Amino acid sequence: MKIAYREIEGRSAAYWLLLAVLGAMIAAGLAGAWTMEHHGHIVTGMTNQIVWGIPHVFAVFLIVAASGALNVASIASVFGRGFYKPLAPLSGLLAIALLVGGLAVLMLDLGRADRLVVAMTRYNFTSIFALNVFLYTGFLAVVALYLWMMMERRMNRYTTPAGYAAFVWRLVLTTGTGSIFGFLVARQAYASAMLAPMFIAMSFSYGLAAYLVVLVVAYAWSGRELDAAVLRRLKNLLIVLIAAVLYFVAVFHLTNLYFARQIAFERFILVDGGIYPALFWGGQIVLGSLVPMAMLAHPHLGAARGTVVAASLLVILGGLAQMYVTIIGGQAFPLELFPGMEVSSSFFDGRIHPYTPGLPEVALGLGGVAIAGIVVALAVKLLRFLPERLDAQLAESQ
Repeated sequence: MKIAYREIEGRSAAYWLLLAVLGAMIAAGLAGAWTMEHHGHIVTGMTNQIVWGIPHVFAVFLIVAASGALNVASIASVFGRGFYKPLAPLSGLLAIALLVGGLAVLMLDLGRADRLVVAMTRYNFTSIFALNVFLYTGFLAVVALYLWMMMERRMNRYTTPAGYAAFVWRLVLTTGTGSIFGFLVARQAYASAMLAPMFIAMSFSYGLAAYLVVLVVAYAWSGRELDAAVLRRLKNLLIVLIAAVLYFVAVFHLTNLYFARQIAFERFILVDGGIYPALFWGGQIVLGSLVPMAMLAHPHLGAARGTVVAASLLVILGGLAQMYVTIIGGQAFPLELFPGMEVSSSFFDGRIHPYTPGLPEVALGLGGVAIAGIVVALAVKLLRFLPERLDAQLAESQ
């Protein structure tokens, strides 16, 4: 089946309003970063105990989702499913955009963005953070090469090898991101090998949810045909991926409950930790997983485009809640230095650490989302990432 790609016109008032809103969010994020740089992190909710705040929640979510956004392209090239081939260029674009947004937040949140050159020239190869520098930059290069193979007709014969390289790299990247926490023994909540595969499962779900939002909105605003059968196959895949995340989350917490030293942490996260159990059960499990699955699986309600977008947005919000519980909740719970003993000191040992996000750090996190959004919005206007139509003939292909 011959697929014709075409840029969107991008002349409507809605398109320019979108660019204006995203631009304002980016400006607010830069203002938040400048405020934290000028006044110090005293203007945020972060402390010596909770050093990764809301910006890291957004940054890690965007990086994890970037890996998963490449799902569609990987299924087309690696697993040879013809149905996904026309959808692949947008998949690669979204992966790059999300990673750029996440890395922008990380760079501006670390406090000394001017010292980025040091991080790029001096490496401690025993640190998982140093290894991730190579994984992130390598991912951008590999996906850019993959897009070239897909979009340049002369290079199409190299698409499959490039797809394999991108597939392997994204798995390693997400493993590295999860291992940042899995290798961190200084926090009671982390130091678990389960975090790496759980992050991979999370990336599949979050990335596809972001992809569906972009796909449906782009085709609705540009007036292009998006057949219901095409959407049905994608949303059915999302249901499976949400269920996979629930499986790994259940295994992670059941594994922790098996170890006596982790029971106190599990009680904190699941029962009596205040905001953290509320976000876990209400945000991640119910609104972020069970409700979207029910919406997408409904025989009539799930067929509507609005339902697919709403369910995907709930998955994204549930993912942010999961990241908040994992990153902030993991730091809030104190490390058990002396099991069975009550510890107190001037360094807040043995105490639950409070955290309330500050406006500058929230603005910075949302600015990263806006950077990803504006990259996609400009790219689909300037380059041919979108097929002219996705009709029933495509849905009937492999």
